[in-house]
Amino acid sequence: MLCRIRPVYYCFGLSRDIYLASIALVASGMFDAVSVVVRGTILQLVTPDEMRGRVAAVNTMFVSSSNELGDFESGVMAHWLGTIRAIIVGGCLTLGVVSLTAAKAKELRLFDYKKYA
Repeated sequence: MLCRIRPVYYCFGLSRDIYLASIALVASGMFDAVSVVVRGTILQLVTPDEMRGRVAAVNTMFVSSSNELGDFESGVMAHWLGTIRAIIVGGCLTLGVVSLTAAKAKELRLFDYKKYA
């Protein structure tokens, strides 16, 4: 899903038109919403019943803190590089991390929800 979100951010970062930038932000929000649902579904399917509450609590803690850290990192990058470069560099770094994860985490890449349903 992140591979679909980042090109939208490139479009937003390079756009000089307010309408195109707005469409890009709406699209990124839509892709992000789908990503949240997919991650939540995987969390519910894979976690054993007796651990589900604890795992959900830890997941919520990490998701909440990662948003705050991401906001800080984005602000620092925008200050150092400028807004447009920060958006492009952030998108490139994210695609690199996604590609590395896809190459190294075969089980995650080949996840089949039917096995857990």
